[in-house]
Amino acid sequence: MKFIKYQACGNDYVYLDCFEQNIDDPCELSKKISNRHFGVGSDGLILILPSKISDAKMRIFNSDGSEGDICGNGLRCVSKFLCDEKNINKEFINIETNVGIKRTKVVSRQKNESQIEVNMGEPKFLKKIELNMEDLDSNFGSYISMGNPHFVIFCDEISKLDIESIGRKIQTIDDFKGGVNVEFVRINSRSSIDMRVYERGSGETLSCGSGACASSFSAIYNNFCNNIVSVNLPGGTIKIEYKNDQIYMTGSAIKVFSGEFYL
Repeated sequence: MKFIKYQACGNDYVYLDCFEQNIDDPCELSKKISNRHFGVGSDGLILILPSKISDAKMRIFNSDGSEGDICGNGLRCVSKFLCDEKNINKEFINIETNVGIKRTKVVSRQKNESQIEVNMGEPKFLKKIELNMEDLDSNFGSYISMGNPHFVIFCDEISKLDIESIGRKIQTIDDFKGGVNVEFVRINSRSSIDMRVYERGSGETLSCGSGACASSFSAIYNNFCNNIVSVNLPGGTIKIEYKNDQIYMTGSAIKVFSGEFYL
């Protein structure tokens, strides 16, 4: 089975060209191929499929086999795949997801690395939820939807947090019965934040595109930041802009390698 591995700010997925091959059990395959000792190693698996309403369709599977709804970093990499592997030479590329069609814009294109902007759509502030955790210096978080669920917590210090432990505890809160992505955010200035993330189904990752969008929107909503925010993650920096009720995300998409996985 042929595959390509891409990463966007360290958020790495294995991508399969499903224009050319069929995958019978993507949930089980994601668990196998994502394993960093016995597989290719990744945060999950993304299938790139034909679409009747867009240039392509993407399906996202976490490393535990569960299916996600959308992946901001993945959208950038799918766009790069379509440009490089399918010779789609358009400024704007439409990608079908489980939560609707997302439009991406190719800002710059090079052989291994491209800069892609994604219109992630309208963020929705759902509610504030109080917290009572000894591990945190914050007593509330913001529940936000980017098409998938996010819980953004502002902290004075995030570098020493036990993200895995706290992230697992937050999954047990009644409001998050379906699981939630948890972002831990430190405000640096009106235009810069630091972020770490616990992704449902994967644990802590180096980056989360939709999480960067949710965190920036929460910072803007709470008047901590202006409408353009640089989000500094362990894997790199993503630029977020909020305009006309839409979130626009710009960042890198990098081809790491391609190969063949033996089932």
